[in-house]
Amino acid sequence: MIGIVGLGYVGLPLACLFAKQHQVIGYDIDAAKISLLHQGIDYTHELTKNAIQQSSIQFTNQVQDLIACTTIIVTVPTDITASNEPDLHPLKLASTHIGSILQKGTTVVYESTVYPGLTEEVCIPILEKTSGLVWKKDFFVGYSPERVNPGDKHKPIEFIVKIVAGDTVETTQYLASLYGSVIHAGIYVASNIKVAEAAKVIENAQRDLNIAFMNELALIFDKMQIDTREVLQAAATKWNFLPFEPGLVGGHCIGVDPYYLTHKAEQLGYSPQVIHSGRHVNNQMGRFIADKVLKALIAKQNIISLSRVLILGCAFKENVSDSRNSKVFDISETLIDYQIQVDIVDPHVASSSLLLNKNILSSIPENVTYDVIIIAVKHTDFSKYSLAYFQSISVQKRLYLFDVKAMFNKEQVASICTYYWRL
Repeated sequence: MIGIVGLGYVGLPLACLFAKQHQVIGYDIDAAKISLLHQGIDYTHELTKNAIQQSSIQFTNQVQDLIACTTIIVTVPTDITASNEPDLHPLKLASTHIGSILQKGTTVVYESTVYPGLTEEVCIPILEKTSGLVWKKDFFVGYSPERVNPGDKHKPIEFIVKIVAGDTVETTQYLASLYGSVIHAGIYVASNIKVAEAAKVIENAQRDLNIAFMNELALIFDKMQIDTREVLQAAATKWNFLPFEPGLVGGHCIGVDPYYLTHKAEQLGYSPQVIHSGRHVNNQMGRFIADKVLKALIAKQNIISLSRVLILGCAFKENVSDSRNSKVFDISETLIDYQIQVDIVDPHVASSSLLLNKNILSSIPENVTYDVIIIAVKHTDFSKYSLAYFQSISVQKRLYLFDVKAMFNKEQVASICTYYWRL
């Protein structure tokens, strides 16, 4: 029997996948989340329709229910603190809970993204201390980094190659067989747990740095009054030019994981330059866009405090309901600091039970006009809105459009927009 600890955007799809071949118990400390799952409600919106109702998963918030599991897989989030340090509380808490019921012969697998060495330095000692058992004698540990791509319906986890590593040769072989029973894309066996941890953390750091370069180009070209998208389109005619684009980098992976790597590097006496620089660039993009909006309103001769702005999208990426660490809120909070009224519309986030404390609208209000409209997230839902419609809800039919994700091209906007800007 397999236990999945943490039923979020990683754990829930994984539990449903394993349940097709194995008995699965899904455990989460959030009682409200478990209640929704008992009702068959997929609050992540990541699964196919009725996937939960059709599965045989036993959902629980009682850790004792995991006692019968011979394999326990940990998929809790690894976030950062306000000072950009790793927040290990969920991982430590999960390890403590597992240790309290850990039985001899059990294999514990961590999927949460961490810095190289964390599983052995932090998690295993907690398991030993809490359980009173001895690692590699009474229980075994592996690492298999999650590679979920939220919102991508074409790449579910069974079609993404899975890395596995164990504390012994036998553990590694067991994990390769276990994950191989449900992963169609294949299994990659790493030589040890640290290699597997490092492979995961650099995947997201690499993407973060590539986007940071695009964002820095956008900052430079904006000063030169050159359209960044046109530059990238021209450069892409070379066969080996990498197809990255500028944007807001938020969420619980790309904007977080690099700090785990820099944290460990600094512990070892090395101060990373490139990774920190990339994070600095990406972290300023929300405020940069807000400043562009403020300057446009001033040029428009608006009284700033009487202006109203519509922001379309606040999820951290397109077609997902997750707004954790979304940099769209950097835009809205900066504008609100200037007493601008901001309406945020996101049909994905508004319907999420995880964000009931946020005032996110599911649709554009009727009979309201806006001084500026910002398309911040490229949700498919927003493709139904035409430029003519945006013009109709603009003050005096003068459309000031900030197209962060370049949903429209210049030819489309030329005859309709009074002012158009894209990142």
